[in-house]
Amino acid sequence: FHNDSGCAVANTVIAVKKGIKMIQGTINGYGERCGNADLCQIIPNLEIKLKKSCLKEDSLKHLTNLSRFVSETANQIANPSQPFVGRNAFTHKGGMHVSGVSKLPKAFEHMDPEIVGNTREILISELSGRKSIILKAKEFGVNLENDMKKASEILNRVQNLEHKGYQFEAADGSFELLVKEVTGVKKKFFKLESFRVLNEKKEDGSMMSEATVKVLIDENRIIETAEGNGPVNALDRALRKAIESCYPALSRITLTDFKVRVLDEKKGTGAVVRVLIESSDGKKSWGTIGVSENIIEASWQALEDSIIYGLMHVEKNK
Repeated sequence: FHNDSGCAVANTVIAVKKGIKMIQGTINGYGERCGNADLCQIIPNLEIKLKKSCLKEDSLKHLTNLSRFVSETANQIANPSQPFVGRNAFTHKGGMHVSGVSKLPKAFEHMDPEIVGNTREILISELSGRKSIILKAKEFGVNLENDMKKASEILNRVQNLEHKGYQFEAADGSFELLVKEVTGVKKKFFKLESFRVLNEKKEDGSMMSEATVKVLIDENRIIETAEGNGPVNALDRALRKAIESCYPALSRITLTDFKVRVLDEKKGTGAVVRVLIESSDGKKSWGTIGVSENIIEASWQALEDSIIYGLMHVEKNK
């Protein structure tokens, strides 16, 4: 079935219920116009909901990885809201909602996400309660079950930052660093003394940015300058020059996405901006955030968190 009217999956499932023995579809529903029937939705509906065996035993648990592999191979952005295999398919963020999921998942989820190789995700937002904080912290090895004071402190920090424009739903990296800072286990790889960014427009119309960073590693003061095709790129290059000799694993960390959003458009050029950076070490990806009236400062916050988070995990996985 083609999906021109948005009914391809439903029509396929009904056809099987009516006795059809062979169906046709594509992984993630990729195809011309509006796409085709999505096998990543059809297969689990048949296997789990209708109890019709159509795969070898234990094959269903590879479905999420297959979906994401095909997205990468086709150079397509994976749909986070895709049923069964999307990153949002089993995501929760409301405080009472998260508390309920932790006690009785079946009351909030139509199935166990592990059956299709997906995972349950807890998001941190202004709707979060202490239970959300505790469950999320447990994901990266911080146990707050017996430390309600720390959990409350983290929750208060999150709520105060949210009021300033921060959003941690897409910035798990920054949230993890916040938790580890409050609990005293955040590693300090370097300390910023200062940075400076210059933008130059040349006679031929081209633009060049130059950044200088001054950092301290232990007792060593390091100053490095680098050029880039923009201020953030120049800052990234200068910081890497300054610390890469001490942390060679930095070469494995790359910035994969950079987003800027104006939070109060009425203030024009004086508006607060939110910067989100996505990074990867080739195996996992993480998001970090910065907020400021100065776009360079917001970018630095997100960049610094990205590098620190990456180094922390690359070193841990050596």
